[in-house]
Amino acid sequence: MRALTWHGRRDVRVDTVPDPVIERPDDVVVQITSSGLCGSDLHLYEVLTPFLSPGDVLGHEPMGVVAEVGPAVTELSVGDRVVIPFNVSCGHCWMCERGLQSQCETTQNHEQGTGASLFGYTALYGQVPGGQAEYLRVPFGNSLPIRVPQGPPDDRFLFLSDVLPTAYQAVQYAATPADGTLVVLGLGPIGDMCTRIAAHLGVRQVVGVDLVPERLARVEARGVTALDLGDGDDEVLGAIRSMTRGRGADAVIDAVGMEAHGSPVAATAQKLVSAMPSGLGRTVMETAGSDRTAALELAIGAVRRGGTISLSGVYGGSATPLPMLTLFDKQVQMRMGQANVWRWVPDLLPLLGDDDPLGVDHFATHRVPLEEAAQAYSMFQDKTDGAVKVLFTP
Repeated sequence: MRALTWHGRRDVRVDTVPDPVIERPDDVVVQITSSGLCGSDLHLYEVLTPFLSPGDVLGHEPMGVVAEVGPAVTELSVGDRVVIPFNVSCGHCWMCERGLQSQCETTQNHEQGTGASLFGYTALYGQVPGGQAEYLRVPFGNSLPIRVPQGPPDDRFLFLSDVLPTAYQAVQYAATPADGTLVVLGLGPIGDMCTRIAAHLGVRQVVGVDLVPERLARVEARGVTALDLGDGDDEVLGAIRSMTRGRGADAVIDAVGMEAHGSPVAATAQKLVSAMPSGLGRTVMETAGSDRTAALELAIGAVRRGGTISLSGVYGGSATPLPMLTLFDKQVQMRMGQANVWRWVPDLLPLLGDDDPLGVDHFATHRVPLEEAAQAYSMFQDKTDGAVKVLFTP
């Protein structure tokens, strides 16, 4: 089959690789019909290279049609249409039963000290082949895939794999009062969807912050107050305070993560780490602060005293410094973590009807053949051509 594989920093290629096969009785093989390119994939493209090996198949936002089932699979049949959550979770362990699928005890990576395995996401999370491919082997076929109806286009359901549950969890963790103000930093796919979900759930004032004009215009067209970070942090913070009687936002979602603009020293460190031999690079990332924290620092400045910061952007440095005095003094609450996909599926499925309140049918900005995936990664990384959400089709 053809699949998008990693070969080095900013070097991804579509190669011919072996077709996946049934390995365990409850496996299924899914023929992929669409897969998404996520902001988290860009961390693999640029920063998390010490945890990748040449030939790793990328991608953690797939959906498709069941092509083959193992002998123990009773809940799916060949031809069923399914979305695959990015968490590789069993559905029945202590963590899964409590809605913490990202911490699944069956697939935790004890050698790395990390939570559940993820599709297409480095040795940190199991080095499981991903879904930017023609076919994907999916374990736990009776509990992991999300079966969805035939009929509507893939765009209606694809975002259940990551974007929708990640954004929904970020908004839930932010816990913004209905009469309050929520600020979303970063208006890529997750941040954009956070603004839509928050508005749908009735948050009175939603503010989006970004540098890219097309992204600002997208959220503004849906009634979100847009602030241009290009005007400077002080201007943005001043605008937020003027909207909130000087207090700051009730909650801030950091949807940017480790590659925030405005952290030149950390950006240089990230480039150096990604260029190191993999063993040395891993050691540095596991013991040093290598994240760009400009977005997190802005979140800390923007949130009011007693407010909440919700982190959905991925951070990778194990010793990233935080202004603990400020966090303590402002009595800031922080919630974070990989999205627990199945925890939110029952809340999200009713929002995917024909009325499409979140605008998922038109959420993608680009649809490209899988064979053009390398060019799409470059375009998305450089934020050119208005790229917010890119979908691949085989």
